[in-house]
Amino acid sequence: MAPTVLLAEDDRAIRHALERALTLEGYRVTAVADGVEALAQAHRTPPDVLVLDVMMPGIDGLQVCRVLRAEGDRTPILMLTALVETADRIAGLDAGADDYVVKPFDVEEVFARLRALLRRTAPRDDAPEPPPPPLPVPAPEGRLIEAAGLRMDPRARRAWRGERELELTRTEFELLELLVRNAGIVLDHSTIYDRIWGYDFGPGSKNLAVYVGYLRRKLDQPGASQLIHTVRGVGYVLRED
Repeated sequence: MAPTVLLAEDDRAIRHALERALTLEGYRVTAVADGVEALAQAHRTPPDVLVLDVMMPGIDGLQVCRVLRAEGDRTPILMLTALVETADRIAGLDAGADDYVVKPFDVEEVFARLRALLRRTAPRDDAPEPPPPPLPVPAPEGRLIEAAGLRMDPRARRAWRGERELELTRTEFELLELLVRNAGIVLDHSTIYDRIWGYDFGPGSKNLAVYVGYLRRKLDQPGASQLIHTVRGVGYVLRED
């Protein structure tokens, strides 16, 4: 059955154009004009994925996202934003969004990001795509994994640095788990994009850098060493200084 999309966008022209494009792409779309309608529809008929405009009258996209996450709703959320500052994008991710697209956007990019979000939440008994080649030194699934003073429990989706538990979003947890499982190994951008998002958004995307920056703020406390290091032009590596 075709995936269902709840689209919330107050700009009528953009809403109609995106609704038509998504429908032609094979999605079943419910389009609303503001955050109040979005919440009501999400409660009435939960979709497979939400596409939320950040700037809407009344209840904006960030508030919709916060409400759903506070209720324990883990439906993937793609934010549409005209705000290009890194701090604005971080605010969306902090609210619980899984990804974002900056306006004006190419509709093909929206399709690609939706496919990536839906792949990550597909039921295990679906026919999955062939997995990419395994990365080096994998740890057994479901066991406590440790590296560089970090401990993670993949089954409980909990993580600690020392005795301090980290509050991580789903994407942050998955990114940190990937780095911990491959501590000391430099992971290139394309490998990380493929493993976390299922799609390489290309050299112009800042999505990975935003998440790494956000993880660093949660990991690195005063007096503590930096754990996630940038290898310029290549990618990232987790290691103690």
